[in-house]
Amino acid sequence: MEHVDLLIIGAGQSGLSTAAVATRTGWSRPLVLEAGGDTAGSWPLYYDSLTLFSPARYSALPGHPFPGDPDRYPARDEVADYLRTVGKGLDADIRTGARVTAVRSAVGGGLTVETGNGEQWSARTVVAASGVFAHPHTPALPGRELFGGRQLHSADYRAPTDFEGARVVVVGAGNSAIQIAADLAPLARVTLATRAPVRWTAQYILGRDIHWWTRCTGLDIAPMRRQLAKLPVSVLDDGTYKAALEKGGVERRDMFTALTEDGVIWADDTQEAVDAVIWATGYRHRYPYLAGTPALDDQHRPLHRLGVSTTVPGLGYVGIEFQRGFASNSLRGAARDARHVLSRLRRTARRG
Repeated sequence: MEHVDLLIIGAGQSGLSTAAVATRTGWSRPLVLEAGGDTAGSWPLYYDSLTLFSPARYSALPGHPFPGDPDRYPARDEVADYLRTVGKGLDADIRTGARVTAVRSAVGGGLTVETGNGEQWSARTVVAASGVFAHPHTPALPGRELFGGRQLHSADYRAPTDFEGARVVVVGAGNSAIQIAADLAPLARVTLATRAPVRWTAQYILGRDIHWWTRCTGLDIAPMRRQLAKLPVSVLDDGTYKAALEKGGVERRDMFTALTEDGVIWADDTQEAVDAVIWATGYRHRYPYLAGTPALDDQHRPLHRLGVSTTVPGLGYVGIEFQRGFASNSLRGAARDARHVLSRLRRTARRG
């Protein structure tokens, strides 16, 4: 069994961020195991019109500047290509097509990691960075199994041409829901279904992008994470998306209570026939390779403090929403979290 100092599970934005930090902070060459075929993570699978809500200057991994105008908002394919380039340039052993199936504590310390093809490694430290975006979440509502129209999660939405002339309900009040509704509006009849009115947050304040302000003021740091996590979902906008919704005639309605064979039942008990429902309802973390270990609670959520496992020595996480701050589950926050996690894990290993 081969031994490594640091093994990272996942080669998407969180895994690459962790590897980039590791190579700059004195760790020996990390091994990165990726279930997919390249180092772009979930980015190639997102909808065609997706753009970052943070400028390129705040979305770069350590030591790997984002090419082009640092104040622009990179598109989906730009991000995917950027991550592929970063993966090729890292001093890390990145192995694709290597799906981790089990992580176990080893006798005498450290962890044992196994892949689906039977390969095994022992590692002093393991960071689970396999990400949240591979596990779309949709709420359980009455009638979902009866609805005869098209249902899909935002993870499976690609382009508005697939819905030309259709009556579409987009569920959600976050950035993705707004982008998709605005994308569809010129070609389809769209309603945005939410549990509360959409909350808009200005992209620019006094001429500065909001990400500059959160960094400068310290709002996006660990002590604030619990307070930030309790805030209602809001949409960052410089006015573009709000104008697109208005121009496209997209209305907002209170969330429907059930689906029927041919449509939805709205909160006021009126029924309407619709052709498609798009669920922009987020994702949930899943760590199947940690099943049966003390790492997870009874809801399969990781037991951790700021990304360091509280139950399995040597295990850490990067990419959990609000792990240490508002940006934790994003390109701009992953490296900062990785730096904290690797530092804590190294200290713990030295004490041990």
